[in-house]
Amino acid sequence: MKILVIGAAGMVGRKLVAALLKTGQVGGREIAGLTLADVVEPSPVTASIPITRVATDLSAQGAAAALIADRPDIIFHLAAIVSGEAEADFDKGYRINLDGTRYLLEAIRQAGLQHSYKPRLVFTSSIAVFGEPLPEVIGDTQQHTPLTSYGTQKAIGELLLADYSRRGFLDGVGIRLPTIVVRPGKPNKAASGFFSGILREPLAGMEAILPVAEDVRHWFASPRAAVGFLLHAAEMDTDALGARRNLTMPGLAATVGEEIAALERVAGPKATALIRREPDETIIRIVAGWPKAFDARRASALGFAGDADFDEIIRIHIEDELGGKIG
Repeated sequence: MKILVIGAAGMVGRKLVAALLKTGQVGGREIAGLTLADVVEPSPVTASIPITRVATDLSAQGAAAALIADRPDIIFHLAAIVSGEAEADFDKGYRINLDGTRYLLEAIRQAGLQHSYKPRLVFTSSIAVFGEPLPEVIGDTQQHTPLTSYGTQKAIGELLLADYSRRGFLDGVGIRLPTIVVRPGKPNKAASGFFSGILREPLAGMEAILPVAEDVRHWFASPRAAVGFLLHAAEMDTDALGARRNLTMPGLAATVGEEIAALERVAGPKATALIRREPDETIIRIVAGWPKAFDARRASALGFAGDADFDEIIRIHIEDELGGKIG
């Protein structure tokens, strides 16, 4: 079985690749080859199977067709620019997040018309497809009303995935990821970046900026849970999905204040003292339209599993990124 990971240089992509190489199989089928693609060449990895690393822009003419030329059985489509960047650069957001996705779907369709090709495509969507007005708890059938360009691009991607699957061109599963915390590394341009920053930086002994009020509530999952979602989407029986190919993943609904309380329980008051309140009206406005809690029973019933609590999310970061030690 051959696998293609698009967006392999990103945080979730790197962790997914590591998990694939660790298990060596998906759904009981051994991995025979792995292609890692991103706009920058993914870092080298050591493996007993053939690894191809490709630097390419999915939105460039012919890039998608080249990536699927060897007919990968499973394709993980993780490539996107984040919410803040998509909002700041309208053209780039639509080119990368929408055009790139459409070109990939169309390349798969054209390959299928010529070679009877029908891969499993796992598409990472986002809870940003939902926007106000919203119920307190949001179900899978909630109407898409995104209030950002990023959310709009992901919502269109969901519709395209469902339609291409309905027409039999591919076997698609769309997973709406919660906001991933704690993201390792440096801050990115995502409007949601502070949710990780107020945990990551204090755990490393550094000051963090909190741009919103502590009563802001959001929907979260750890990087470890996100990788689990992706792997399960790749091997699940999609007959159970029917025409509803997109799912909201299980997560934890928590306020910023509850995040900070969990940080204090795990790392003590010395860590929380490093959080500096500095309101940012742009981020406050963006976050105000985001959903706060979901009913993810459908995904849970289909075998997707999230984190137990926020203390666990913080401990996962300490274990996976900090060698079990707090800075």
